[in-house]
Amino acid sequence: MTNHWIDYQHSDVIMSIGLNTAENHPVSMKWIDKAREKGGKFIVVDPRVTRSAAVADIYAPIRPGTDIAFLGGLINYAIERGLYHEEYVKHYTNASYLINPAFKFEAGVFSGLDDSKYDKDTWTYQTDAQGNVKKDPSLSDPNCVFQLLKKHYSRYTVDAVVKTTGCPRSAYLAVAETFCATGRPGKAGNINYAMGITQHTYGSQNVRAIAVLQLLLGNMGIAGGGVNAQRGESNVQGSTDLAMLYHIIPGYNPCPSAAAHPTWADYKAKTTPAAGYWINRPKFVASMLKAWYTDAAPGNDFRYDYLPKLDAKNRSHLGIFDEMYAGRVKGFFAWGQNPAVGGANAGKERAALAKLDWLVAIDLFETETAGFWKRPGVHSKTIGTEVFLLPAANSYEKQGTISNSGRWIQWRYEAVHPPGEAKSDLWIADKLFRAIRNAYTAGGAFPEPIQKMNWNYGGGDLDEPDIIKVAVEINGYTVADGKPIAGFGVLAEDGSTACGCWIYAGYYNDLNDPPAKRRSRVDASGLGMYHNWSFAWPANRRIVYNRASCDPAGRPWNPNLALFRWDGGQWIQNDVPDFAAGVAPEESAQRPFIMLAEGQGLLFSSAMADGPFPEHYEPWESPVKNPISAQQTNPVLFDFSLPGELAEVGSADFPYVATTYRVCEHWQSGIMTRNSPWLNELMPEMFVELSPELAAQKGIKNGDRVAIISKRGRIRAIACVTSRLKALSVSGRRVEVIGLPWHWGYAGFSTGDSANLLTPSVGDANTQIPEYKAFLCDIRSTPVDMKEDDINER
Repeated sequence: MTNHWIDYQHSDVIMSIGLNTAENHPVSMKWIDKAREKGGKFIVVDPRVTRSAAVADIYAPIRPGTDIAFLGGLINYAIERGLYHEEYVKHYTNASYLINPAFKFEAGVFSGLDDSKYDKDTWTYQTDAQGNVKKDPSLSDPNCVFQLLKKHYSRYTVDAVVKTTGCPRSAYLAVAETFCATGRPGKAGNINYAMGITQHTYGSQNVRAIAVLQLLLGNMGIAGGGVNAQRGESNVQGSTDLAMLYHIIPGYNPCPSAAAHPTWADYKAKTTPAAGYWINRPKFVASMLKAWYTDAAPGNDFRYDYLPKLDAKNRSHLGIFDEMYAGRVKGFFAWGQNPAVGGANAGKERAALAKLDWLVAIDLFETETAGFWKRPGVHSKTIGTEVFLLPAANSYEKQGTISNSGRWIQWRYEAVHPPGEAKSDLWIADKLFRAIRNAYTAGGAFPEPIQKMNWNYGGGDLDEPDIIKVAVEINGYTVADGKPIAGFGVLAEDGSTACGCWIYAGYYNDLNDPPAKRRSRVDASGLGMYHNWSFAWPANRRIVYNRASCDPAGRPWNPNLALFRWDGGQWIQNDVPDFAAGVAPEESAQRPFIMLAEGQGLLFSSAMADGPFPEHYEPWESPVKNPISAQQTNPVLFDFSLPGELAEVGSADFPYVATTYRVCEHWQSGIMTRNSPWLNELMPEMFVELSPELAAQKGIKNGDRVAIISKRGRIRAIACVTSRLKALSVSGRRVEVIGLPWHWGYAGFSTGDSANLLTPSVGDANTQIPEYKAFLCDIRSTPVDMKEDDINER
C-alpha cells in the first residue's frame, strides 16, 4: 500500500476494484466519504451490487476474472485520447527505454515461452557499448516501452472490454472518462483493491495492471493517489513484512535457493541489483543473520550456511498440500490457519490431512482443521493422524505490534488475560524452540543452526518471554552496546549491527518513547500524515515514492497538497523524503522510484513470470473462449488439480460463474465469529446469492435449500434470490454469476459448508495464490434432508 487510509480524503477519484470496502474495510469508508464531501467521485467495480456499490457514484458490474481486460481498456483509453500525464511518464517511468527488437507478442503469448516457462532473453533493454540503456525521449521509436505499451493495449478497445467483461458500455465509458481525468497535473486518482484482484491465476498481473495505469496517469507518489491494498485482517501486512510467505525472508529479501545461492557470495551476487536502494541488501541480510547468530561475522559468512534454503519443491500452500496429499509430508503445524475451510479445493486438503503422521493445530477454538478426523461422513478409525490442539490467546489477550494496511506499526496492549491454559503465540513459539533445542543436544543431522541460535528473550520454563527484547531485536541494535538503532541507514555488513527486519528499523528505537507506541493527534503536515502516531515503515514515511509528487524542478503538481516543495535552496517537507533530499531537484528527479534498479516506474517489467505487460487470460475455468487472444489461460499458471477436476470451456454441465467473498458479520474461516452467538444470530447460515432470472429458470425460491456443484465438490446453501446480481452479456451470450461467502464449516456453534469445497487447486504464476474468485459451477434445487456425507465428501 503506497499511501494510507487518511490520505484517501485527498483523492479526486477513488476506484475500488476487487474489494467491498464498505463491508470488509469499513474504517476506510470514513475517508472515502471525506473525499466525496469535497467533490470526489467513488467508483466501484464488482460482480455484485455490494454495500460499497450501493453508495458509489459509478457502479460497473464485471465478470469475475476479467480485471486485466477492464484495466487494459482504461490504459488504452488514456493513451488514445492523450489523457495520460505526459511529463510524469517521460521523466518518471521507463517509457523511453528501448527494448530488444527480438521481443514479440503473438497469439496471446510473449516471446520465449518454452514448456510452461518463459525464457526472458528477449525481454531486455537495448544498451550501448558502455552498457547504458538506450532511450528515445520523444517516445516515438517503435521499440520504446511507450510504443510497445500502446500497441499491446490497442486491442483493448471499449467494444473488446465490454464483450469480455460484460460491463455495460455506458458504465464502462463513465468509469473511463471519470478515472482517466485524473491524468491531469493537480488531480489525484486512487485505486484500492483486495483479494478480488489477487486471488486469480494472474493475480500479480492484475496488480501490475493497476500500477501501470497509475503510472500513466501520474498517480503514484502523490497525496490522494497510489496503489492501495486493503488487508483482510489487522496484521496481514505485518505477517508479510516478517516473512510468513515461503519465498521471502524478513524485509522482503528473497529466500535463498540451494541451487542458485549455495554460498553467501552467490546470494549477494545474484540477488543484489546493480543500482537502486536494494544495493544495500547485503547489509540488511548480514544484520538479520547477526541478530539470529551471535557469532555471525564476515569471516564465517555471517553463518549463511545455517540459513534454510529452498529446494526444487514448490513450498507454497498449494504445493505443500499437493505433497501432503501424495503422502510425502509427515507433520504439519496449522498455526492460526484453518485450511479445512479456507484452503482451495478443501475436499482435497481435508483428505491430505488424513495422510499425516501428526498435526498440531494452534488456535482459539477447535477448528475444522483440528477436528477434520471427526467431520461428518468420515470414519475416524480409518484416520491415523495424531492431532494436538494448543489453545492460543486472542489478539486482545496479548501485547505486541500490528501493522495495518497503511504500513503503520502500532503497539497493542493486553486488554484481558487469556482464559484457562491459552497462551500467546510468543509463549508457544518460545517453549517449542526450547524443546527442539533441547532435543538437539542428543545429536542430529545438522544441530548447529538450532543450538547456536540467539534466543535470549527470557521466559524461563513457564513464564512469558520479554516481548520488548523481541521488539528491540526486530528494530535493530548496535552490537557493541546493545542500543537500538535509529534507522536502517546505519546497518552495515561488518558485524557491527544486528537487525531482525530492516524495514522495521526505527519503530522501537527509543526504549522510553518507542515510536510504535506514540499516539499524538498533532498533524504538523496539515495533510493527515500524523507522523507521531505510530511508525510507518520504511523510515516513518507515509507516502512512498513521494519525489514523484513534484515536477523535475521541485514544483508540486498540486500546490494545495504539497508533500514537498523546492524553495530554491532546500526542500520544504510534509513527509519523510523517499529520495536524496540533499541534492538538487533535477538530480533527485532522475531516480524517483529509488527501490528499482532503473530508479523509475516500470511500465515494462521483466521481473514477472508471465509477461512484461499484463495480458488478459481467462480463469482456469471459463464460460467462454478468450475474446482478447488465442491463448485461453495463463500459460505459466501453477496447476495442482487432480485428474478430472477441470470443467471444459463453456461447459453445459457447469454453466455459471461462481465467485467467493466475505460478509461483515463473519471473519475469515468463521471459527471466531461462528462461536459468537450474537453474530450467528445476525448471519446464521451459509447462503448463495443468485439473480431472480436464474432462480426462476431453476425453479428456486428465496429461502430454498439448494446444492451448488463444481467438478471438485458439492455444497448446500440457502438461496438468497437478489437483484444484487444480474446476468452479464459476454461474447454474445448471457452469463450468470453466483456469489458464495466462505465462512462456514462443520465446527463451532453455527455449521455449514465451505465454499472452498468447490474452488480449484490452481494458482498465480508469480505467487501461487489460489484462484478462489472465478470458477464454474451448477446450482440445483435439492431436498432439505440432503445427507452430510453427500455434501462434504466427493
